[in-house]
Amino acid sequence: MQLHLDDVALFTRIAELGTLSAAARERDVPVSQVTRSLARLEAACGARLMHRNTHGLSLTDEGDTFVTYARRLLDTTAELSSELTGKISGPSGWVRISVSPVIAQMLIAPSLNGLYQRHPQLDIDLCADDRMADMAREGIDIAIRTGTPNSETLVARQIGRFSRSLYAAPAYLAAFGTPQHPDDLPQHRLIGNSASPTLNHWLLASGKGQEVLVQGHTRTDNSAVVLALAQQGVGIARLMDVLAQPLVASGALVPVLPGEFSKVQEPIYAVMLQERHRLPKIRACIDYWAQCLTPP
Repeated sequence: MQLHLDDVALFTRIAELGTLSAAARERDVPVSQVTRSLARLEAACGARLMHRNTHGLSLTDEGDTFVTYARRLLDTTAELSSELTGKISGPSGWVRISVSPVIAQMLIAPSLNGLYQRHPQLDIDLCADDRMADMAREGIDIAIRTGTPNSETLVARQIGRFSRSLYAAPAYLAAFGTPQHPDDLPQHRLIGNSASPTLNHWLLASGKGQEVLVQGHTRTDNSAVVLALAQQGVGIARLMDVLAQPLVASGALVPVLPGEFSKVQEPIYAVMLQERHRLPKIRACIDYWAQCLTPP
């Protein structure tokens, strides 16, 4: 078969996105160009690779087989190119990162200048969203997550750990007072998380399973907004210590009831598609962020 790598790459994106028009928009080309690429690939393979109907596209049996080998071919080609380029000038190219807005703002953004100084040929595309990205469909190289991944198609490397504590702005404490005991919290304005109800269970450090269940004077579905609300003096929030400590150092936040609540250490993972985790540009990013997130 005389295959063009660009046609193969485009076919895998059509399969992941589900429509020709979506693939065309992603590449900023006419749909007719995508159609010709698919036709050229099917002619080279001597088989129909996709069913086309009013409901969209679906892979034929031959297409399902082809896309598996196509991904291997593209990943091997990318790995070879990256290895050869890396030996000459170091890791290079675009790396697409999926990360929550609050980690993007407080951890990743401040670290980028250091990453670029170490690897000047790298380019970073940050996708900041609290939701779990579909890595293959959205072309994500690395997802930075605090939950444990459970997919066999993903590789996870722990790059750090975090705990959570209670914090409030000085302005809030001046207006409403500082709680002296966990029993005081129901009388205070607490900031809850509407997207992750488990984050509204503030477990006490007593080890007896006691907790404060936060109904929330204010709630939001976005972890970055929780942090912003706390900074603005809206209420008391339970925040990741690694994010809050710089704000404590600057005077923007104050710890509340230190030592009263559980500070279980939880892992931060860099998650990659199984076939891409060996690429030098991806390894370079993960090694750097693992170093940044390791306590001195």
